[in-house]
Amino acid sequence: MTDSGGEWQQPRRRKGAAQREKLYQPDHQDAGISVDKSRLQQRLTDAVAELRCEDFWLEWKELLSRCLATESSDGLDCVCYGLGSFSSCISSRFQLAMLLLLLDTLRIPRSQCSVFDPVFTPVECEVLKALGFTVLSENEEGKRAASRPTLFYLMHCGKALYNNLLWKNWSLQALPRLTILGNSFRGIQERMVQRELQRDYSFIADVLSACEETALPCSPRFLDVFNDTALLRFLPQRLNSLPPQTWTDPPEPQYLYCEDLEIIRRDQGS
Repeated sequence: MTDSGGEWQQPRRRKGAAQREKLYQPDHQDAGISVDKSRLQQRLTDAVAELRCEDFWLEWKELLSRCLATESSDGLDCVCYGLGSFSSCISSRFQLAMLLLLLDTLRIPRSQCSVFDPVFTPVECEVLKALGFTVLSENEEGKRAASRPTLFYLMHCGKALYNNLLWKNWSLQALPRLTILGNSFRGIQERMVQRELQRDYSFIADVLSACEETALPCSPRFLDVFNDTALLRFLPQRLNSLPPQTWTDPPEPQYLYCEDLEIIRRDQGS
């Protein structure tokens, strides 16, 4: 934009947009330096307190408590992939804070919540262990079989990770054990060409019609942190409506045509 004198003018940005960008961007205050554990733990405590005062958290709490009442009464396990570097990224820190709130609400012991991200630093791993989490040492690429009801917390994870998780649990018996809190499958479908979705992420494509999806609200301030988030469940009666051949010898995903896979592969190191 230019004024009458032809000089470039910086476009004005809305206050809400600036706040969202601040949440999403890395914390430059700590860029390039190590953050001590006590300081990072205090920042997480502050983030939990801030989220607890948000109206949309109260809506999440009520909705998830109602939807997962049966599963939580029997005891839920939890797995979290892809948090990112919560010591340097404010968005990741709030996602971890939300996980802490959810575990308390659903009465899932932190020791029953396994977490992994290849980008975790040694200090971040120490903080997670101090909080009571089980920190995985292996990059599973999402290929984890759920032997009991399990909540998978997968905020803004790559499509391949969701696809891998579905493949590993691809049966009428196993899929109902999964509850996913993460990206909307409908949103993934809307943003992709259908033939590419079927070719590259066939397990997402094949289960779409049988997936019960509940959108979760978000405040404008946290839009970049929790946007496009949904609760995904796979109910037996819906799965039984799929053609029988759906369950025949599912091949392990290879992603031969995906240039940008959006996940870090095991052979890329950690």
